[in-house]
Amino acid sequence: MNDGTGAVDAALQEFRDMLAADGYRLNWSVTGPERVLIQIEAGPEACADCLVPLPIIEGIMTDALAPTSYTLDRVILPAGEAHPAAE
Repeated sequence: MNDGTGAVDAALQEFRDMLAADGYRLNWSVTGPERVLIQIEAGPEACADCLVPLPIIEGIMTDALAPTSYTLDRVILPAGEAHPAAE
């Protein structure tokens, strides 16, 4: 992928793997010019106590995206609530 999305996918892989170990799935999509929406979905065996609070997830995602040209738009947690990222 030469549009930078390959870098985003690679940047999020480590966190995707960590979430998968606790029964969650991380999906992402581009929402605007160099902005990324991250959606975390709970699987049937998800460990509800294992998911860290939103501000920590936002910090992790922001740091993970730092080497790319993309920034965090917002995070959608399993409860379905969208939370804008702190600027």
